[in-house]
Amino acid sequence: MQRWRGLEDIPQDWGRSVVTIGSYDGVHRGHQLIIRHAVNRARELGVPAVVVTFDPHPSEVVRPGSHPPLLAPHHRRAELMADLGVDAVLILPFTTEFSKLSPADFVVKVLVDKLRAKVVVEGPNFRFGHKAAGNVEFLATQGKTYDFEVDVVDLYVTGEAGGGEPFSSTLTRRLVAEGDVEGAAEILGRPHRVEGVVVRGAQRGRELGFPTANVETLPHTAVPADGVYAGWLHAQGEAMPAAISVGTNPQFEGTERTVEAYAIDRVGLDLYGLHVAVDFLAFVRGQAKFESVDALLEQMGRDVEKCRELVAADEAA
Repeated sequence: MQRWRGLEDIPQDWGRSVVTIGSYDGVHRGHQLIIRHAVNRARELGVPAVVVTFDPHPSEVVRPGSHPPLLAPHHRRAELMADLGVDAVLILPFTTEFSKLSPADFVVKVLVDKLRAKVVVEGPNFRFGHKAAGNVEFLATQGKTYDFEVDVVDLYVTGEAGGGEPFSSTLTRRLVAEGDVEGAAEILGRPHRVEGVVVRGAQRGRELGFPTANVETLPHTAVPADGVYAGWLHAQGEAMPAAISVGTNPQFEGTERTVEAYAIDRVGLDLYGLHVAVDFLAFVRGQAKFESVDALLEQMGRDVEKCRELVAADEAA
């Protein structure tokens, strides 16, 4: 899959394509409906499927300080899109200048001149251009002028997550913030993941017999609520069952919020400096301060056993 950053990265001889545009944070199951439709149309027409997305999130430029917690960094979104059959991802730097492009100018500069869109696939509530003035109806009228079709795909999906609310990135972020990682996984179609580099912490886990990978998460990451979770630690191409702790470590008067993953039954792991990923499978318990270190150790032992059971049950499912 090709990855472009900015319009200038698109090959000059790029032919016709099927295009879909959006933030697509998390590439959740609703997003997947739209992207799969775009890929299917592209295959029917014998042209590439292209996803156009933005960096930073448009809200950060339009309303500084409002950047939402991100469900997936751009490289992860690209991987997920590639798995769906997307041929190219275009990341457009979202600047103040870019935000002032009228819907008509956006169509010409991006869809017509550069991507030579044959079909544009969007959800019914898609908005674009300065002050989000463009919508799918406007896009359809532009298509008649510039020779592209517009397919509108309903991304309405519901399940048990959020009490039956329609699946969305906003709902997913809320469930993650509440620690409902199982609900988030239902929306995403996979466990919620955070990524980052393993850094040296206080190393108390090692002293207590549970050495953890202290993950310095990427900026704006959607981190689950404080507590203990069962999940997976991905490092060097390997997925390891893990007990994951999120929080400030109140037992030792900690103040910095961290994500730490203990690779269950693994000895001698050295992950310092490596980029790793942590998948959150299930919530085990909330963060707590115990009356003694011995009481904490007993609870950690129970936590690890519970995490081992949850991961094994997930593998067997």
